[in-house]
Amino acid sequence: MEGVMQTETKIRAESGIESGPRGPGCSLRNFACEQNLLSRPDGSASFLQGDTSVLAGVYGPAEVKVSKEIFNKATLEVTLRPKIGLPGVAEKSRERLIRNTCEAVVLGALHPRTSITVVLQVVSDAGSLLACCLNAACMALVDAGVPMRALFCGVTCALDSDGTLLLDPTAKQEKEARAVLTFALDSVERKLLMSTTKGLYSDAELQQCLAAAQAASQHVFRFYRESLQRRYSKS
Repeated sequence: MEGVMQTETKIRAESGIESGPRGPGCSLRNFACEQNLLSRPDGSASFLQGDTSVLAGVYGPAEVKVSKEIFNKATLEVTLRPKIGLPGVAEKSRERLIRNTCEAVVLGALHPRTSITVVLQVVSDAGSLLACCLNAACMALVDAGVPMRALFCGVTCALDSDGTLLLDPTAKQEKEARAVLTFALDSVERKLLMSTTKGLYSDAELQQCLAAAQAASQHVFRFYRESLQRRYSKS
């Protein structure tokens, strides 16, 4: 707890952090989410973090090709489409990271010999894209009613040249940062499901970023709850 408190004091304050569902003292950008946008997928969600926006659709559990069939669990596939052009190496790498995260929480054993497909379309990339993709995928899976042992969220941290920690960095901040770290965490025990890093950092800075991400995940999961409450209270 002490380490988390020290971490939070080092986080650079951003404008407007006192307003919105994340509460005071949290330097995440403003969130917005809308579910059930698309008619063809079984579940869909649009997730915005600041100016970064991702649209997600979930298909399944559905029939799977024999070549991809797994006898004791569902086959989970993730497709990430960039805003412009065809998917490249970066998109394939993010697809693998998102798939690994989803497989860690989706109860695929309940639907053996089926497929669950998550399709992600990047609408705009203004930083922390992988975290936004993870959040969009989670809300789309919830909308599709796919059974999961826990929810998950993505949090990106950046370290400046002077060691200052930034949560949910913009594209400009990521470009100027010495290191960028993205974590996927579950909603039950804030356990680490996936991590990916770029740049130079020490072991102490890694632990500092993880502690900050775990603290920030509470605000993301609170936003999930409030977003779902608003949706289902209308129906």
